[in-house]
Amino acid sequence: MLCFSLSHLKTCGRVKEGGLERVYGISALWNHSSLSISGSSRTALCVRQQHRGVDSVDRQYDGLYTGHIPTSPIQKALLAVGSGVAALQDPYRHDMVAVLGETTGHLALMTLRDRMRGDPEGYTILTERPRIRLSTLDLSKMASLPDGSFGREYLRFLEDNRVTPDSRVNVKFVDNEELAYVMQRYREVHDLLHTLLGMPTNMLGEVAVKWFEAAQTGLPMCILGAVLGPLRLSTSRLEPLVTSLGPWAVRNGRQARCVLSIFYERRWEQSLEDLREELNIEPPPLTITATSQKATLDS
Repeated sequence: MLCFSLSHLKTCGRVKEGGLERVYGISALWNHSSLSISGSSRTALCVRQQHRGVDSVDRQYDGLYTGHIPTSPIQKALLAVGSGVAALQDPYRHDMVAVLGETTGHLALMTLRDRMRGDPEGYTILTERPRIRLSTLDLSKMASLPDGSFGREYLRFLEDNRVTPDSRVNVKFVDNEELAYVMQRYREVHDLLHTLLGMPTNMLGEVAVKWFEAAQTGLPMCILGAVLGPLRLSTSRLEPLVTSLGPWAVRNGRQARCVLSIFYERRWEQSLEDLREELNIEPPPLTITATSQKATLDS
């Protein structure tokens, strides 16, 4: 066995890949999370070779689900701090935002899971585990839907903002298989919320969605984004957020039905207006486009 370890860190995350059992110390967890560390650092990594037949090419995992990396509370705290700093420096580092959410969201995820269990549609989602990926979307059919339908407007959002549902990374650090799916569902529903709320992916739109998500989900990551996100806005964009968009987002986040309990994949043909009404979400008070520099009041 080859072992290079930090003297002060004895607890490692474990995952088996292709016949190798890898035991990750915190520095290796940084790298596994795509988090770069400046300066010199030691890497804690133990690799123990497992003797297996040459015909065995499947992957085995010590974790609870494919890709799971078990971590101790200390490791989670270090990951949360490091990813939080990285996300503050660059809010578009989705990998760091993801790590922050996974390492701080356990209690909020349990609450969301219980809300989904108490909703017939949400319970079906927890049972069937649908995924929102390009491979699961019929883009041609969505493009043929009439303007105003949820599916057509979602596709328009993807095109206008040049985003893809495949950009959402898989969960790694949630130590419960069902809660990991809840986090994954939240992550993949995020762009659908942009469509429901009529918000683009520029900084003002992202902050408005974060205010909604903070009130709706209680995830610490969302609360942190809602509090610190406005600091990155110019004065001209901060004013409409504080006076109009922010209060609207918080109010609707609190009053809306649990957004994770909607089987969106079966709602593409439904009109966006009807779906908003069903979810108790008011239309946005401002019109913001992906390329606009100013928010304008709806007449």
